Amino acid sequence: MSDVVPPTALSEVQLRFLCHDDIENVKLLCSDWFPIEYPDSWYQDITSNKKFFSLAATFRGGIVGMIVAEIKGRTKVHKEDGDILASSFPVDTQVAYILSLGVVKEFRKHGIGSLLLDSLKEHISTTAQDHCKAIYLHVLTTNNTAIHFYENRDFRQHHYLPYYYSIRGVLKDGFTYVLYINGGHPPWTILDAIPNLSLTVFPTDYIQHIGSTLASLSPCSIPQRLYRQAQSLLRSLLPWSNIASKTGIQYSRTM
Repeated sequence: MSDVVPPTALSEVQLRFLCHDDIENVKLLCSDWFPIEYPDSWYQDITSNKKFFSLAATFRGGIVGMIVAEIKGRTKVHKEDGDILASSFPVDTQVAYILSLGVVKEFRKHGIGSLLLDSLKEHISTTAQDHCKAIYLHVLTTNNTAIHFYENRDFRQHHYLPYYYSIRGVLKDGFTYVLYINGGHPPWTILDAIPNLSLTVFPTDYIQHIGSTLASLSPCSIPQRLYRQAQSLLRSLLPWSNIASKTGIQYSRTM
């Protein structure tokens, strides 16, 4: 693949489903994109099993990006994410799980990742329709590029998963990120039941002062997990404020 990508590359990108002939190519791409080693059976499944939405973005015949997702019933969600949806939703409510989303390095920031994600949303709207209430995924806590990508597209952190990944024998922490669609929502909390609680307990200017101080801190000065969770709490207490995660942060280890 050429290192020189034209600015209009997105206009030449075509979408197609993965097939068995793509397995070796997809293996190479995944080994470059992700630190996790997938078994051969995984590649067989995503290229042949119809339960997976496995879409490739191609540029002049070569695969430059792909997304793999599965739409499933909420009762089939793994235990750690069992509370993604409120219990009031019917048992046949569906969710979509993104197993993989990646783009060749030279083609990033050309809109290909967004194109693949939008294609999944369109697929959901035509197959599951409004029965699917959430799209979720897992990501390494150190993968700031992916975290920023999803947060910029309205995904929100739902869970912190300690020691979720095993990468070359080393346990790594993960996050669950969720995008709610079609009226989906997580279980209600006390802050939802009493929307003015945060303003009653915490004066507005006090919260904003804390938020500004937190945003100015270097994440290396406090544990990264506490940094993100504290910011997430402040945003939930004051959703209309400008408190947001600081962009461009570099940590010592990324995917």
